[in-house]
Amino acid sequence: MTAVTAVSGRRSLRPLAGVLAATAVSLTGTRVSAIALPWFVLVTTGSATLTGLVAFCEMTPYVLVKALSGPLVDRVGPRAVSWVTDLVSALAVLLVPLAHSLDALPFWLLLTLVAVVGAVRGPGDLAKEIMVPEAADLSRVPLERATGLAGVTERLAATVGPAAGGALVALTGPLAGLVVNAAGFALGSLIIALALPPGMGRPVTDHAGQEAAPGGYWRRLGEGFTFLRGDPLLLTIIVMVCVTNLLDAAFAAVLVPVWARESGGGPAAIGLTGSVAGIASVCGSLIAAAVAHRLPRRLVFFAGFLLAGAPRWLILASGAPTWAVAVVFAVSGFGGGFLNPILGAVSFERVPRHLLGRVRALGDSVAWAGIPLGGLLAGAAVASAGLTPVLLAGAVAYFCTTNLAALRPEWKQMGGAAVRGRPHAGSVPAGNPRKSPAAQSVAE
Repeated sequence: MTAVTAVSGRRSLRPLAGVLAATAVSLTGTRVSAIALPWFVLVTTGSATLTGLVAFCEMTPYVLVKALSGPLVDRVGPRAVSWVTDLVSALAVLLVPLAHSLDALPFWLLLTLVAVVGAVRGPGDLAKEIMVPEAADLSRVPLERATGLAGVTERLAATVGPAAGGALVALTGPLAGLVVNAAGFALGSLIIALALPPGMGRPVTDHAGQEAAPGGYWRRLGEGFTFLRGDPLLLTIIVMVCVTNLLDAAFAAVLVPVWARESGGGPAAIGLTGSVAGIASVCGSLIAAAVAHRLPRRLVFFAGFLLAGAPRWLILASGAPTWAVAVVFAVSGFGGGFLNPILGAVSFERVPRHLLGRVRALGDSVAWAGIPLGGLLAGAAVASAGLTPVLLAGAVAYFCTTNLAALRPEWKQMGGAAVRGRPHAGSVPAGNPRKSPAAQSVAE
């Protein structure tokens, strides 16, 4: 008997609330650290290149391990994977301020610790995503609403985290932000381990009653690859999002911190701009859910990218005051709020139900593949050419990647209304080549 049928006689929001609460505290902590860690590296080394290297060493294992961790999560169970990986993340993050306070933090050790965090965060994030559909069933909440609440939770973390991180780092220094991040991971681990109802998040074999066939993982992965290769629109979207995610990672990990230091705004300016963009993004997402299904999909999609992309780079390059930067970031965040709902709708409509899981693994791994390189390339570019030329070049690259890409014939297949597609009962947003949050990870 599954956990769903065991509690089917009564309704309780505890499963869904637990998963969302664990997601909220862990993501908020990482957003605080996304300001604290780059600032820590900048003020202790003075090097944009080393700041980018830290981002690279954290995000490379994140992307690689998450792409390959699906069979592990299925076999061990998402609940166990989530609380164990969050606990390991908390310990690894906490070692950074502890070692620094003891004057025992060589740079190689810092790189090792952020790499450990990235490697365990990948399967941890995947495990929480997998538990959302089960939590929705147990809580008797429609899946569409549950996934929408999960998206809003992510956006709110992107809003609260930068504000808290900027203020905390400005008042107490960057190491306090890392302590907060460790506390967020620890609390998320406790919520998943203790607060969810018994029997939730068990291994797939406990539900299906049988083991997967030998070699099934690689065979299923190959089927997903074959499907993606045969769908020009999805493949084009994934490649485009891969490039924009690389640019977003460069922007958040290196360029914004360097701008904040050179402009004199400091970590408080990073927190302000990130929070303003996050609030506007939440508003955009809510409006997209309410009315975007009545609007032309392609027009909304590329208008969103036009607002979310190049303007942020150009305003930083212009030397405008912080209030003007905040206004542009708000407009960009609003446009960005429309993107993931459209990307999800396209995937739901085009990917067959039985292929959703494997297409998600491949789509996410390709769409996020450029993220580890973003900070590394940006740090090297700033060191050799300076901040303003890199910002101008990034704005041009963003515009060409997104809006000029609309001239390709594949986009005619997008058609329809902006968020017309609705997943049928029991489906999950598994094939969605999501835009990454601009500052999701510890080092990003």
